[in-house]
Amino acid sequence: MASVFLYHVVGDLTVGKPELVEFLETETVEAAIRAIGESMEGGIPVWRKRSHKSGVMGVENAEMRQQRFVGILNSLDLVAFLARKECLEDQEKAMRTLVSDVVVRNGSLLKEVDPATRLIDALEMMKQGVRRLLVPKSVVWKGMSKRFSILYNGKWLKNLESSSTNSATNSINRPSASSTTATTSIHGKFCCLSREDVIRFLIGCLGALAPLPLSSISSLGAINPNYHSIQASNPAIEAIQKLPEDPSAVAVVEPISDGRYKILGEISACKLWKCDYLAAAWALANLSAGQFVMGVEDNVTSRSSLLLLPDDVMINSAAAATATAGDNHSAVNGTTMRPKKFSSRSIGFVSTTPNSPSFGVGRSMYRGRSAPLTCKVTSSLAAVMAQMLSHRATHVWVTDAENDDVLVGVVGYADILAAVTRQPAATVPDTNNVVLRE
Repeated sequence: MASVFLYHVVGDLTVGKPELVEFLETETVEAAIRAIGESMEGGIPVWRKRSHKSGVMGVENAEMRQQRFVGILNSLDLVAFLARKECLEDQEKAMRTLVSDVVVRNGSLLKEVDPATRLIDALEMMKQGVRRLLVPKSVVWKGMSKRFSILYNGKWLKNLESSSTNSATNSINRPSASSTTATTSIHGKFCCLSREDVIRFLIGCLGALAPLPLSSISSLGAINPNYHSIQASNPAIEAIQKLPEDPSAVAVVEPISDGRYKILGEISACKLWKCDYLAAAWALANLSAGQFVMGVEDNVTSRSSLLLLPDDVMINSAAAATATAGDNHSAVNGTTMRPKKFSSRSIGFVSTTPNSPSFGVGRSMYRGRSAPLTCKVTSSLAAVMAQMLSHRATHVWVTDAENDDVLVGVVGYADILAAVTRQPAATVPDTNNVVLRE
């Protein structure tokens, strides 16, 4: 086990993290869209409103806070909700819907921990499905986390600054005497630590993790072959019939020889993070998966490319200025309607060519937000981690070593955490095949 996991604590990773501002389940979908766009992780924890009578003297304990946590809401959840038939028929009402009616309830996605919790214990929690760690804010964190002793694998780690172990505890969520003096918690102030924060910390400690960082993701067993996918010719709405949890992404594929599949794009929370939600919802409900990710351009005259929306709910992004309007008008429920052509640019997907090619042709020409983030099976763990951080992605699709388009699996946060904490019994960096690429 790398010493970096044993001698660092959660408090070392919270420096500079902003204070948590609770997003309540009584907020609207419209407010959630704004909050997700402003968030750093592309998803927001949702909370129940705090009771004024909670706790002794109004003080809320950790158990009460945990019970108030509802779940984590992301952009794919919102687009899937807005793509419902009733929401498309009355978009204003849909935008006023309470978040409590949309969020997937899962209280196990967040856990409150003490700043002195060892990093190795935090990683184990995240490997078991925890996506956010709620950590009390501290006035000062002096950082020498190896000062404290803790029970690990049946043995006490030696306290390098004190021979006394009387103050140590066998609880992973309680600091020792030496670490207690290093911090002063701010009452009622918390910050959230995400898996992205952990990966960012680990990429700064690559030397301490050797030889794992230069080993290929294949040799480390980090590739997950059980990914969610949908064929390009199928309706895009099928991708959200059962929303994938981790990663929250569905690969859009096209079958090729030998039962293998070629990846064209993806429908994911990452890609939809800062998109136009109403336009994306309409596209999800009316287009095929291939059209959704590859693009339906302004000059396409197919019936599926026509979008009827009232003027007051027309695409509101700057990119929507490229959409063309027809000359005919019609009245629906007393509202003047104009036929609009849907463009992939209205969601945020950008094509560099004027014409939309058939599926599987010229995918490399589509390098906007619709292009999937990929690596090869021979890519190193360090390269994949760097890709995820630089693109603010929760996952990377893995392709065959000989063919950039043939999809073989996916690497997500959970896969990386499992790889870096795996016992290096016979882990040897296969430097002959390592590909450092983004």
